[in-house]
Amino acid sequence: MKRNLILIADDQEINRAILRQIFESQYEILEAKDGEEAWNAIKKENERIAIVLLDEVMPKRLGSEILADFFAMDFAKYIPIILITAFDSTEIELKGFESGVSDVIKKPFEPQVVFQRVLNVIELYTYKNNLEEEIERKTYKLRETNENIIDALSTVVEFRNLESGNHIHRIKSFTKVMLLRYLERHPDIYISSEQVEKICNAAMMHDLGKIAIPDAILLKPGRLTEKEFDIIKTHCNKGCEILDKVSFLDDKELYDYCHDICKWHHERFDGKGYPDGLIGNAIPLWAQIVSIVDVYDALVSERCYKKALPPEEAIKMITEGQCGTFSPELLSVMLKAQGLLNQTRLALSK
Repeated sequence: MKRNLILIADDQEINRAILRQIFESQYEILEAKDGEEAWNAIKKENERIAIVLLDEVMPKRLGSEILADFFAMDFAKYIPIILITAFDSTEIELKGFESGVSDVIKKPFEPQVVFQRVLNVIELYTYKNNLEEEIERKTYKLRETNENIIDALSTVVEFRNLESGNHIHRIKSFTKVMLLRYLERHPDIYISSEQVEKICNAAMMHDLGKIAIPDAILLKPGRLTEKEFDIIKTHCNKGCEILDKVSFLDDKELYDYCHDICKWHHERFDGKGYPDGLIGNAIPLWAQIVSIVDVYDALVSERCYKKALPPEEAIKMITEGQCGTFSPELLSVMLKAQGLLNQTRLALSK
């Protein structure tokens, strides 16, 4: 919707008339004779308003009171305000700028000066908003591209394992369940919703390095020899090597999550994992979560060499330490979230 409306809020009719005459040839004008009318007009027409010319001293609501609500409701992101004041005071002017207004105009008006200053502010805001929309559009496009790349690479790994792509999507969903439950228990740890999505997408890349493992070892139906298992274990570092070549993942934070998960999703809390033998919380939280949900999914999923275990049995094996040592806190989270994990598994199997 085009912003072609100027709101003039002033209790003096003569002031409104002067301002209306200045702008009515280029803009639609909406007038408010008191603070209550002004605020109602802002709430109703905020998508059309190009700028608000706001008197400080008005009946019913002061300009400063309107400003407080205006910024609280985030209208200032798209609509500039110019404060109109009869006080010729540097202190009043400074206070206006500190409150967030774009400019301060003192009465009496000089029409041409007012006209130019208002147009300059509108032009600046229009440019700023267009720039922000373009950045947002490009950010969305980059995020979409990255997600497509991650999905494609992860699917390649699944096909090489002779499995469907459901495994990577289960890992993504299980990671989200565990991470959100963990954050509920730790309100002191802040991970934004955007970061949560990046971590969950990065979880899909955990076995990326298996692309570089020879078929004879990766697809071997029987038990691996010690030497063959050593080769399998290299997939953690090889995944990071592949990530370094994916230059189109132009998101440092996403890259870091992918790197941590690729490299350390086989580490164990007691230091008996690989490739680096990290101990405890030296293992990044997101790598720990992917580690435990990867084991869970392996247990509850059918493979050519084994039947799927019931979810409650899988949880029992993990929490009793039969599958390696995990963070006691994450084990507690998994116990609390086991119902939701199973619901998620069933939903993804449909």
